[in-house]
Amino acid sequence: MSQFRARPPAVPTVLLDDTVVRVIRWDFEPGADTGHHVHGLGYVVVPMTDCAFLVEEDGGSRRFDVAKGAAYRREAGVAHNVVNAGSEPMSFIEIEYK
Repeated sequence: MSQFRARPPAVPTVLLDDTVVRVIRWDFEPGADTGHHVHGLGYVVVPMTDCAFLVEEDGGSRRFDVAKGAAYRREAGVAHNVVNAGSEPMSFIEIEYK
């Protein structure tokens, strides 16, 4: 795999990592992405800003918006790349449960 990226990377900041949960704040400039990854744990996402998501998955991509403070949950095993498809910076808190 190439070391070069077409998009700027999103910035993860681990806020808490203990035996129960891992809490990560993700900050994205417009166009930034997480890079393709697989979630080994189930998780909850809580947007800190309004978020304009582009989610790239094996079966294609989809775009959706999530309002600041509106949480959602996904199971372990999700494989995707998350992109800020908006024109403003966005951030969210990801809470993985162990």
